[in-house]
Amino acid sequence: MEITGIITAIIIGIVVGVLGRLVLPGRQHIGVLWTIVVGIAAALIGTFIAAGIGVADTRGVDWIELFIQIGLAAVGVAAVDRAKVRA
Repeated sequence: MEITGIITAIIIGIVVGVLGRLVLPGRQHIGVLWTIVVGIAAALIGTFIAAGIGVADTRGVDWIELFIQIGLAAVGVAAVDRAKVRA
């Protein structure tokens, strides 16, 4: 993986993580770094899921893939928030 791929993954992780946090109601008690990590993981897993169901490569914006990624990020942020509250 090249440095541009890593930087792109971080930027997409930030965007997907922030959108995942915005979907959730209320305040989340996790930091920015956790949001980025969850966003990167959600983006990668969401891309694999979208490729598996055949909607990863479409003309224009891949809306279904983006919605999958945001949904996974919301679930991930909620899970990390719940784990931090219990700890």
